[in-house]
Amino acid sequence: QVVESGGGSVQSGESLRLSCTAIGLNLVYYSIGWFRQAPGKEREAVACFSNSGGPTYYIDSVKGRFTISRDNAQNTVDLQMNSLQPEDTAVYYCASRYLLCTDDVDRYVYWGQGAQVNVSS
Repeated sequence: QVVESGGGSVQSGESLRLSCTAIGLNLVYYSIGWFRQAPGKEREAVACFSNSGGPTYYIDSVKGRFTISRDNAQNTVDLQMNSLQPEDTAVYYCASRYLLCTDDVDRYVYWGQGAQVNVSS
């Protein structure tokens, strides 16, 4: 399973860090993706850190502002979010799947409970 931590309420331009702890999963074999779902919208893939050790970003507007990283010792995958904007407001989820990253939400098996991120202007 995976468990998120972090989130909260910030103003535009500020930063937040989300952490996803993988429990019982060997990240050598599992990729961890970060997703978000804004009110009234579908869940979308934000970024993924693959089992082979590489990051992928799926939303052009977060490139250069968000950074996904993995800590092998802690078995965590973090999402550092800088220069947050109101349009980043959403519930953020991490999820895992065996082997490679994909932006297909339906291909992820284990999901966290979600972390609310609110960005005010």
